[in-house]
Amino acid sequence: MSAAGGHRQPLRKQEMKISKLAWREARELFRSCRVNGLLAENRVRQAVHLLSEKKPRGYVEILSRLHRLVKLDLEQRAARVESATPLSPDLQSEVSNEIKKKYGAGVTILFAQNPALIGGLRIQVGSDLYDGSVKTRLEKLEQSF
Repeated sequence: MSAAGGHRQPLRKQEMKISKLAWREARELFRSCRVNGLLAENRVRQAVHLLSEKKPRGYVEILSRLHRLVKLDLEQRAARVESATPLSPDLQSEVSNEIKKKYGAGVTILFAQNPALIGGLRIQVGSDLYDGSVKTRLEKLEQSF
């Protein structure tokens, strides 16, 4: 076996250890950035600042993993409510309350118009999709024939 070939294997093992360690460190940092189950923006900023300042071994990968966890959390806490026509303030309030009841108070809700829906609502919170639009019902009816 060549010296180069024999030298590669330990590097891969070392890289795997750094990767696992980076995931562990990122998860711990992510958990420490949560207050009452919600991500605290100021804590995330402090964690990133400390990592950038101290530069521990594998810090770039830790930052990358932490970024991914924060991004996933923000996506899970973002709701998009689409309707064919603008919703009245009372209906917006009712829909907001129902979403917050199911997903918690930290959900950011965006209301948007999508005339293609014809009627009804389409609500997406993270990867969950609730589609009660007329458009989808018509498409399902068409597929059944």
